Order: sequence, then structure tokens, then C-alpha cells
Amino acid sequence: MVDFSLALLLLLLLLPLLLVIALLVKWDSPGPVFFVQERVGAKRRSNNGRTYWELYEFSIYKFRTMWVDVDPEIHLKFMDAYIAGDEARMIDLQPVTDKATSFKLIGDPRITKVGKFLRKTSLDELPQLLNVLKGDMSLVGPRPPIPYELEKYQPKDFQRLAAIPGITGLWQVSGRCETSFEDMVRLDVAYAEKESLWLDLKILLMTIPAVMSTKGAE
Repeated sequence: MVDFSLALLLLLLLLPLLLVIALLVKWDSPGPVFFVQERVGAKRRSNNGRTYWELYEFSIYKFRTMWVDVDPEIHLKFMDAYIAGDEARMIDLQPVTDKATSFKLIGDPRITKVGKFLRKTSLDELPQLLNVLKGDMSLVGPRPPIPYELEKYQPKDFQRLAAIPGITGLWQVSGRCETSFEDMVRLDVAYAEKESLWLDLKILLMTIPAVMSTKGAE
């Protein structure tokens, strides 16, 4: 209920900004305003006194930051290397080799000019407030993976999904793309084990300077 109320309030307050961003996306390149992608989350279930987490798929909303009909192959290969911790392979896949950073793609030609700004400032994530209203996501929680990423997970990696996915979280405020997949799992597991209202409030407050600094932004 707290998530729903805060998400609704934020949507109302940010409506003028959302409209401006939508116009910029349409002006910058042909195609839809929103990017919709299947993601995986988990919800707590109980059966005969036993509590467990059940995976589910949902459609996540973002402002579109890429050209329409781009080839996803480079992202597939990069995520394979990222999850495997293969830094050499990640560097080999960099579009801009002289600015190679091991944990994110630099100079991705699929991204539009406005899209680059939206990613840098994390403004492309704002439509996920709709996911919070729908009950797909929480304001705070692990980054929801794309279904094909789960095919590369080791059994221990699924522990990071033991919480409802969120727009922001410990990983998101701890460097995001400057951190390894192993660090992502560690941070998300730590959040799941210590999840509380106070921790959520702390992470929400940490999100503001993290966004302002653009640290680890894609």
C-alpha cells in the first residue's frame, strides 16, 4: 500500500516532466515513446505452512532509448560474459575499444541521442512507476532480469530474486554498471535478508545523490 501511494504521488508530481520526456523521445527518433520488455520477478507464496518464492514474468515499462528494431545480439553476448564474470570477453565486445569498461557497454550505437541522456540520468526508468501501481514491482528491490539471463544463472544466483523487484535497490545505489555480477548478487541477497521499511527508506534517500552523480549509469 505504501508503494502504491508513493508511486501514484510521484506520477502525479512528475507528470509535466514525463510529458516533456515523451515529446523529446518522439522528436529524437521515429518509434513508440515507451519500450516494453519481458522481465522476471518473484513473489512470496505460502503453502501448508511453507513459504517460498514463485517466479513470474511481467512487462516492464521504460522510455525508449534505442532505435527501433535494433539487433539485440551484442547485449545477449555481453550479458553472457557479464554473468560468467568474463571481463576479457566483455572488453572484446565493447563498441568503443579505447574507452572499454568491463561492466557496461560504452558507445553503444543502438542508443539515440536523447536516449543517452535519459540513461545517464536514469529518467528512462520513471515509467516503471506504472509497474509499481500494477503490483509487478516495488519501489525498492532487485533489478528484474530478462528471461534469457536466467538461463545463465548458477543455482546460488537465484537467491538474488528472493524479494519483489524494484526500481531502485542496494545494487542500483552502489555503482550499478561499475559492479560485477557477483557483486550484484551479493548486494541483492543482502537486501533480501535485511529487507525492512527503514532499509527501503534509506535506499530511497540514497537514490537521489546516486542519480544526481550519474555514478554507474548506463
